[in-house]
Amino acid sequence: MSKRILVTGASKGIGRAVAVEAALSGFDVSVHYNKDKDGALETAKLIEDAGRLASILSFNISDREACSKAIEAEIEQYGAYYGVVCNAGITKDNAFPSISGDDWDAVIHTNLDGFYNVIHPIVMPMVRARSGGRIIAMSSVSGIIGNRGQANYSASKAGIIGAAKALAVELGKRKITVNCIAPGVIDTDMANDVPWDYIKDSIPLRRMGKPEEVGKLAAFLLSENASYITRQVISINGGMV
Repeated sequence: MSKRILVTGASKGIGRAVAVEAALSGFDVSVHYNKDKDGALETAKLIEDAGRLASILSFNISDREACSKAIEAEIEQYGAYYGVVCNAGITKDNAFPSISGDDWDAVIHTNLDGFYNVIHPIVMPMVRARSGGRIIAMSSVSGIIGNRGQANYSASKAGIIGAAKALAVELGKRKITVNCIAPGVIDTDMANDVPWDYIKDSIPLRRMGKPEEVGKLAAFLLSENASYITRQVISINGGMV
């Protein structure tokens, strides 16, 4: 029986790359999106072209009830997920004195609360399946070293690291691994506003990362070859830290 994983924020960018690389590694994939249905359908087509099954589901990861409803319906239809990659997130960058309360809350509720909202309804079915599993949370270099203008984003991504490490301890005896991937500057839409001339000197490899490079790392962590890797934060950032 094939294994199914859920990838949030999979309509484009890193999420799409993760979903496609997972399919190429033999997983069926549930493609999550919030607003970009056309992008999600394109990702699903790429998964099917790789010879795997794809489904799509939509919810806002900051909406706990919507998350539970959609995820529980998928589990009812297909059975417990073998893995989940929590990739969806947002940024609302500004100098700290200029970050509004709404922008602080939006980033925290989406990025950090989304970790709970997505993973919580998945964990117990995964445990009851007694087949082990993989949980990957997408953090960021900003969650490790902090970044100018990203106090809210850095806080949310650092919080994800702490939550993932704690969850890894709880689930280890169930043969469920929990790890974080911490990308640096990756060539996606989210990098459009990055001050490249300012930041490139802090990257020894002097280039942005490719979404596919992050996808291949996620595919490895989903694989049996990564069965002894848990509670880790794996940076993929061209040497920034």
